[in-house]
Amino acid sequence: GPWIELHMRRKQHIGLPELLDSARLGVANSLASGITTTMDSSFAGVSATACAELGLRSIICLETFGTDINAARKRFSELRNPFDKQHEVATSTEEPLVMLGVSPHAPYTTGTEIYHWANTLELPSATHAAESPHEHEFMVSDSGPLKEIAAKCNILSPLNTSIDYLYNAGVLTSNLTIAHCVTVNEKEIELLGETGVRVAHCPRSNAQLGCGIAPITDLINHQVSVGIGTDSPASAPDFDMFAELRAAIFGARTQQKNATALSPTKAIELATLGSANTIGLETSIGSLTPGKKADITVVSLENSPYDPIEEPEASLVYGGSPDRVLRTIINGITRYERGEFKWHELREAAKATRARMLEVSVTTAK
Repeated sequence: GPWIELHMRRKQHIGLPELLDSARLGVANSLASGITTTMDSSFAGVSATACAELGLRSIICLETFGTDINAARKRFSELRNPFDKQHEVATSTEEPLVMLGVSPHAPYTTGTEIYHWANTLELPSATHAAESPHEHEFMVSDSGPLKEIAAKCNILSPLNTSIDYLYNAGVLTSNLTIAHCVTVNEKEIELLGETGVRVAHCPRSNAQLGCGIAPITDLINHQVSVGIGTDSPASAPDFDMFAELRAAIFGARTQQKNATALSPTKAIELATLGSANTIGLETSIGSLTPGKKADITVVSLENSPYDPIEEPEASLVYGGSPDRVLRTIINGITRYERGEFKWHELREAAKATRARMLEVSVTTAK
């Protein structure tokens, strides 16, 4: 609760040029980690510009809040207008590199009427739900640190869990990607499977914020499409996807007390074809298949603890890091090559943005 309140205040403290500086570094760091595609829940939409400039395939889901549909439409339109001027929206069989989506933020900040409106747009949709004990506390018992944030967004507690609440409202669809799903129970997992909802598993963010461990093996067993996400550097240390894969494995094995709960091979699948499924792009990316886009990450394990290689998948997951990414290729074009990327200006600009954000004090944290 206190963390998200501070985070929102800090984002509101800086302007669009500063947000763009931060987004550019985030895109560059993604490419350097071998990430070829991202679905971004974007506060101001500037990440669309950063992705287009640096060549990162993306779905930019513009965030909406509150219960006022007219206000949501106005905000979405204002954020979408410059997007549409700069970037071609996916209207043909040939998908553009940067695509538009919508993101009703969360059930404790966004009314179900906004979720219904988002569905009418027929765009990829993303939300955060069942993320933390604080969210569960507000949703079920109308108490806890998120109550004040919800009140500012005119959201009343439904006295029900997030997943049941969204299901009863009829907004769980196969077009929706839910980040987290940490606090889901068996019945809710069955609902996610039945409705075709897709889940983005963000293990390091969930760990760092003390949210818990999502039951991803149970989700997978109920035919829920699961992919790996980083959430953002606001709640995770960085965009290191190799660290994210290791966290997913360690979390699943810790949760189940089972050394075979999630294999490196399965983790790689979740980060590639699983993630493509989770954002609705499985027909064009996610595997090296004739007819799909040429999105390829080249990783060297030379001089790593896993050199010589015994098991390629395990060596990649346990021995991989952004420092070992040699090249990131998107649509057949090299977008990142180690040693040939200009970092200085990106880092200095983003550093100035971070300094501005940190001017907002943490005195409100409880």
